Amino acid sequence: MHFTKARIDALEKRTRTHLINSLSGFKSANLIGTQDLLGNTNLSIVSSVIHLGAHPPLVGMIMRPHSVPRHTFENILQTGVYTINQVNKAIYKQAHQTSARYDKDESEFEETGLTPEYLNEFSAPFVKESRLKYSVKFVESKHLEINGTELVIGEIVDVYLDETALQSDGFLDLQAIDTVAVTGLDSYHTANKLTRLPYAKK
Repeated sequence: MHFTKARIDALEKRTRTHLINSLSGFKSANLIGTQDLLGNTNLSIVSSVIHLGAHPPLVGMIMRPHSVPRHTFENILQTGVYTINQVNKAIYKQAHQTSARYDKDESEFEETGLTPEYLNEFSAPFVKESRLKYSVKFVESKHLEINGTELVIGEIVDVYLDETALQSDGFLDLQAIDTVAVTGLDSYHTANKLTRLPYAKK
Protein backbone atom coordinates (compact mmCIF):
# COMPACT_ATOMS: atom_id res chain seq x y z
CA MET A 1 0.00 0.00 0.00
CA HIS A 2 1.31 3.41 -0.96
CA PHE A 3 0.19 6.72 0.56
CA THR A 4 1.30 9.61 -1.62
CA LYS A 5 1.33 13.16 -0.24
CA ALA A 6 -1.84 13.82 -2.23
CA ARG A 7 -3.52 10.72 -0.80
CA ILE A 8 -2.54 11.68 2.74
CA ASP A 9 -3.87 15.21 2.25
CA ALA A 10 -7.16 13.82 0.93
CA LEU A 11 -7.82 11.67 3.99
CA GLU A 12 -10.56 12.65 6.41
CA LYS A 13 -8.96 14.73 9.20
CA ARG A 14 -9.34 12.18 12.01
CA THR A 15 -8.12 9.32 9.79
CA ARG A 16 -5.08 11.35 8.74
CA THR A 17 -4.37 12.22 12.38
CA HIS A 18 -4.47 8.55 13.42
CA LEU A 19 -2.22 7.51 10.52
CA ILE A 20 0.46 10.17 11.02
CA ASN A 21 0.41 9.82 14.82
CA SER A 22 1.03 6.08 14.48
CA LEU A 23 4.05 6.40 12.18
CA SER A 24 6.51 7.26 14.96
CA GLY A 25 5.79 3.96 16.70
CA PHE A 26 5.70 3.22 20.41
CA LYS A 27 5.99 6.35 22.56
CA SER A 28 6.16 6.94 26.27
CA ALA A 29 2.92 7.83 28.03
CA ASN A 30 3.41 10.53 30.65
CA LEU A 31 1.18 12.65 32.85
CA ILE A 32 2.30 16.26 33.18
CA GLY A 33 1.40 17.71 36.57
CA THR A 34 1.11 21.48 37.00
CA GLN A 35 -0.50 24.03 39.29
CA ASP A 36 -1.27 27.69 38.74
CA LEU A 37 -0.51 30.50 41.18
CA LEU A 38 -4.00 30.20 42.67
CA GLY A 39 -3.48 26.53 43.51
CA ASN A 40 -5.61 25.05 40.72
CA THR A 41 -4.08 21.70 39.71
CA ASN A 42 -3.92 20.34 36.19
CA LEU A 43 -2.96 16.96 34.77
CA SER A 44 -2.55 16.09 31.09
CA ILE A 45 -1.33 13.05 29.21
CA VAL A 46 1.53 13.69 26.78
CA SER A 47 3.19 11.20 24.42
CA SER A 48 5.91 13.51 23.10
CA VAL A 49 8.37 13.51 26.02
CA ILE A 50 11.93 13.11 24.68
CA HIS A 51 15.41 12.85 26.19
CA LEU A 52 17.56 15.87 25.26
CA GLY A 53 20.70 15.26 27.28
CA ALA A 54 22.12 13.81 30.49
CA HIS A 55 24.71 16.49 31.38
CA PRO A 56 22.76 18.58 32.38
CA PRO A 57 19.69 16.32 32.59
CA LEU A 58 17.29 17.85 30.05
CA VAL A 59 13.93 16.67 28.80
CA GLY A 60 11.72 18.09 26.08
CA MET A 61 8.10 17.73 25.04
CA ILE A 62 5.91 19.10 22.29
CA MET A 63 2.80 21.03 23.29
CA ARG A 64 -0.04 21.57 20.84
CA PRO A 65 -0.63 25.03 19.34
CA HIS A 66 -1.60 27.69 21.86
CA SER A 67 -4.52 28.80 19.71
CA VAL A 68 -6.96 27.78 22.47
CA PRO A 69 -6.39 27.69 26.25
CA ARG A 70 -3.66 25.17 27.08
CA HIS A 71 -3.72 24.93 30.85
CA THR A 72 -0.57 22.81 31.13
CA PHE A 73 1.55 25.14 29.00
CA GLU A 74 0.12 28.25 30.65
CA ASN A 75 0.84 26.88 34.14
CA ILE A 76 4.41 25.99 33.18
CA LEU A 77 5.05 29.51 31.87
CA GLN A 78 3.41 31.01 34.97
CA THR A 79 5.20 28.96 37.65
CA GLY A 80 8.34 27.65 35.93
CA VAL A 81 7.90 24.11 37.27
CA TYR A 82 6.10 20.88 36.40
CA THR A 83 6.25 17.14 37.01
CA ILE A 84 6.48 14.22 34.61
CA ASN A 85 4.83 11.01 35.79
CA GLN A 86 5.09 7.80 33.79
CA VAL A 87 1.85 5.94 33.18
CA ASN A 88 1.65 2.33 34.31
CA LYS A 89 -0.77 -0.53 33.72
CA ALA A 90 -2.84 0.29 36.81
CA ILE A 91 -3.69 3.86 35.77
CA TYR A 92 -3.67 4.02 31.96
CA LYS A 93 -7.46 4.40 31.66
CA GLN A 94 -7.47 7.30 34.12
CA ALA A 95 -4.45 8.80 32.38
CA HIS A 96 -6.23 8.66 29.01
CA GLN A 97 -9.26 10.42 30.49
CA THR A 98 -7.12 13.48 31.30
CA SER A 99 -7.13 14.27 27.57
CA ALA A 100 -10.79 15.34 27.86
CA ARG A 101 -11.37 19.10 27.69
CA TYR A 102 -11.90 20.09 31.30
CA ASP A 103 -12.36 23.71 32.33
CA LYS A 104 -9.59 25.63 34.10
CA ASP A 105 -11.28 25.21 37.49
CA GLU A 106 -11.84 21.46 37.03
CA SER A 107 -8.91 19.40 38.26
CA GLU A 108 -8.12 16.30 36.22
CA PHE A 109 -6.88 14.74 39.46
CA GLU A 110 -10.37 14.96 40.95
CA GLU A 111 -12.14 14.08 37.71
CA THR A 112 -10.10 10.89 37.16
CA GLY A 113 -9.54 9.75 40.74
CA LEU A 114 -5.76 10.15 40.60
CA THR A 115 -4.02 11.48 43.71
CA PRO A 116 -1.95 14.70 43.76
CA GLU A 117 1.22 14.34 45.81
CA TYR A 118 3.65 17.07 46.84
CA LEU A 119 7.25 15.99 47.44
CA ASN A 120 10.33 17.80 48.75
CA GLU A 121 8.52 21.17 48.84
CA PHE A 122 8.17 21.17 45.05
CA SER A 123 5.14 23.28 44.15
CA ALA A 124 3.87 21.23 41.18
CA PRO A 125 1.87 18.08 41.97
CA PHE A 126 3.07 14.56 41.28
CA VAL A 127 0.79 11.61 40.59
CA LYS A 128 0.98 9.40 43.66
CA GLU A 129 0.05 6.28 41.69
CA SER A 130 2.92 6.72 39.22
CA ARG A 131 5.92 4.45 39.88
CA LEU A 132 8.46 6.66 38.11
CA LYS A 133 8.17 10.45 38.32
CA TYR A 134 10.40 13.47 38.30
CA SER A 135 10.25 17.18 38.97
CA VAL A 136 11.26 19.55 36.20
CA LYS A 137 12.32 23.19 36.13
CA PHE A 138 11.29 25.04 32.99
CA VAL A 139 14.30 26.28 30.99
CA GLU A 140 12.92 27.58 27.69
CA SER A 141 10.34 27.04 24.98
CA LYS A 142 10.77 27.20 21.23
CA HIS A 143 7.81 28.16 19.06
CA LEU A 144 7.77 26.04 15.91
CA GLU A 145 6.47 28.25 13.13
CA ILE A 146 5.79 25.35 10.78
CA ASN A 147 2.78 24.10 12.76
CA GLY A 148 2.40 26.40 15.75
CA THR A 149 3.46 23.85 18.36
CA GLU A 150 5.77 24.60 21.30
CA LEU A 151 8.91 22.69 22.20
CA VAL A 152 9.12 22.91 25.99
CA ILE A 153 12.56 22.22 27.49
CA GLY A 154 13.16 21.57 31.17
CA GLU A 155 15.89 20.45 33.54
CA ILE A 156 15.25 17.42 35.75
CA VAL A 157 15.52 18.30 39.44
CA ASP A 158 14.46 15.23 41.47
CA VAL A 159 13.64 11.66 40.46
CA TYR A 160 11.35 9.35 42.44
CA LEU A 161 11.03 5.72 41.43
CA ASP A 162 10.09 2.26 42.53
CA GLU A 163 13.43 0.73 43.45
CA THR A 164 12.54 -2.54 41.69
CA ALA A 165 13.18 -0.72 38.40
CA LEU A 166 16.71 0.44 39.20
CA GLN A 167 19.63 -1.73 38.12
CA SER A 168 23.19 -1.45 39.42
CA ASP A 169 24.48 0.50 36.39
CA GLY A 170 21.67 3.08 36.54
CA PHE A 171 19.56 1.45 33.83
CA LEU A 172 15.81 1.50 34.51
CA ASP A 173 13.87 -1.69 33.80
CA LEU A 174 10.53 -0.13 32.90
CA GLN A 175 8.93 -3.51 32.36
CA ALA A 176 9.44 -4.25 36.06
CA ILE A 177 7.15 -1.36 37.02
CA ASP A 178 4.45 -2.05 34.42
CA THR A 179 5.12 1.09 32.37
CA VAL A 180 2.88 1.34 29.32
CA ALA A 181 3.55 2.80 25.90
CA VAL A 182 1.12 4.50 23.54
CA THR A 183 0.74 4.50 19.76
CA GLY A 184 -1.43 6.89 17.85
CA LEU A 185 -3.94 8.74 19.99
CA ASP A 186 -5.55 5.95 21.97
CA SER A 187 -3.77 2.59 21.79
CA TYR A 188 -1.91 1.49 24.94
CA HIS A 189 0.65 -1.31 25.14
CA THR A 190 2.80 -3.23 27.57
CA ALA A 191 6.35 -4.13 26.52
CA ASN A 192 8.46 -7.25 26.69
CA LYS A 193 12.22 -6.75 26.74
CA LEU A 194 14.24 -8.81 24.27
CA THR A 195 17.67 -8.28 25.86
CA ARG A 196 20.32 -5.67 26.63
CA LEU A 197 23.19 -5.55 24.18
CA PRO A 198 26.80 -4.61 24.96
CA TYR A 199 28.20 -1.19 23.99
CA ALA A 200 28.76 -1.23 20.23
CA LYS A 201 32.40 -0.92 19.08
CA LYS A 202 34.16 -1.26 15.74
